[in-house]
Amino acid sequence: MRSLLFSTVTILAPSKLPNCHHSHYAAPHSLKFPFLTSLLPTKSPFLLKESYKSVKIKALMESGMDSSTKPFSVLFVCLGNICRSPAAEGVFTDLVKKRGLDSKFKIDSAGTINYHEGNEADPRMRAAAKRRGIAITSISRPIRASDFKDFDLILAMDEQNKSDILGALERWIHREPLPADAAEKVRLMCSYCKKHQETEVPDPYYGGAQGFEKVLDMLEDACDSLLESIVTEQNLGS
Repeated sequence: MRSLLFSTVTILAPSKLPNCHHSHYAAPHSLKFPFLTSLLPTKSPFLLKESYKSVKIKALMESGMDSSTKPFSVLFVCLGNICRSPAAEGVFTDLVKKRGLDSKFKIDSAGTINYHEGNEADPRMRAAAKRRGIAITSISRPIRASDFKDFDLILAMDEQNKSDILGALERWIHREPLPADAAEKVRLMCSYCKKHQETEVPDPYYGGAQGFEKVLDMLEDACDSLLESIVTEQNLGS
């Protein structure tokens, strides 16, 4: 594994990590990450509880900028940013293009760790998406503090991802100016599913081809509903 520079922090032990890629961290338990000092779940009072039944999208427009010209920005996040979040980015981008709404959206993806930074998405996920006519072209990167300024909506693939994102926000918010309601931007991807009952998008990394197909099925369901919600809330038209 290539050397990771910047400040040294202690990450969760493998037994505490979600099932994605945790075998990479068998040793050591202390790695160097430039983007956060801890990824511990948080129970801070400023983090608002999310409702799964009714999720209203709120665009936080920059001061002095015309809302009709600023793209609505969406960031998809998983652990390593090589399976689920790149797929979500690809699926959502494909839907947006088919609606002719390219100029009205900014779409990206990131991970809560930087282990795969600079890498393409998992070839198995890219192949599964390609069979559906969906291109996945993203390059892995870790989430950063500026994402809470740059994106209107941050979608976590599972509960652990969400906790890690909010844990990082809790530390960043004391170090630099961030939107007061930044925590409200973080939601679960499955909160938009209509056909699937699962509350989390499962990690397919250690499974077979069927797992990648399952993830894509869920993401197509969630992204379709997500797009309709944004179009309606922001009056983007067709």
